[in-house]
Amino acid sequence: MRLTDYTDYALRVLLYLAVREEGLSTIQDISDSYGISKNHLMKVVQRLGELGWIDTVRGRNGGLRLNQRSLALTIGQVVRATEADFAIVGCFAREGAEPRSCVIEPQCRLKHVFESARGAFLAELDRYTLGELASPAAPLADLLGLRPLSASGNARPVVPITAR
Repeated sequence: MRLTDYTDYALRVLLYLAVREEGLSTIQDISDSYGISKNHLMKVVQRLGELGWIDTVRGRNGGLRLNQRSLALTIGQVVRATEADFAIVGCFAREGAEPRSCVIEPQCRLKHVFESARGAFLAELDRYTLGELASPAAPLADLLGLRPLSASGNARPVVPITAR
């Protein structure tokens, strides 16, 4: 399964804001850190704001920050909210469309294999939260050209990644 650039960028924005922790960031800041077009990020940021996952502050000194509740989001939740199409094969119905008909559908077991694989993929993504992937923050912040703002050099305590 291949995720869209839109989902990739949404995850990158959320990770950036998670390690930033304090203060506001701009779309330009995020664009510069990742080397991604500002125009591509604008739609993503708008959607993340609509979902309530980030807070946007308008005005001259405005910017973005992560809504702290978003640290509990699972990666699976983000992917489900940002991917438009999980119809892996043509016989899966796309949202708002009829599935393509297939002559072997009454006896086809392949569709069930793909359904199971899709479910396993999303279940694996549900095992990890944004907060877990953003900790420890210091190494990610360094790679993004940010400096952790807390005195300890680690914006957030280390949270081990554990299976749920």
